[in-house]
Amino acid sequence: MEINNKLNEEMILAAKSKDKIRLSAIRMIKTSLHNKEISLLRPLNEGEILQVLSSMIKQRKDSIEQFARGGRTDLVDQEEAELKVIQEFMPAQMSENDVDALIKKTIAEAGAVSIKDMGKVMKLLMPKLAGMADGKLVGEKVKAFLSE
Repeated sequence: MEINNKLNEEMILAAKSKDKIRLSAIRMIKTSLHNKEISLLRPLNEGEILQVLSSMIKQRKDSIEQFARGGRTDLVDQEEAELKVIQEFMPAQMSENDVDALIKKTIAEAGAVSIKDMGKVMKLLMPKLAGMADGKLVGEKVKAFLSE
């Protein structure tokens, strides 16, 4: 549970340095992970932790977009600060070329020939990319490759 240990260490550092935004964001992450553990009735593995963090990132990005449209810059700033903290606990993002190569390899693996096979490809692909690439972007790329 490398991520959990890092979260605990960072929470202590944020509390000592009185960084309220960072401390709040880390507590929010820990709460989300704890709630997921409760719903699954078991501890989370690294992949599941990354999925929770990915969904939190997606939520923040959606909120930022909505608040920006509504002219709420105060809330945009808060969401961006939380987003930055959450992203610190994610693995490095894959380059676009690496993602494309993995998509092509997975399409061949799945024997996909048309857009109808997209679900099959995504089912194989997403565990390999957990936390390392944006799911929405990956979905669009898979759709583009299968439409060719």
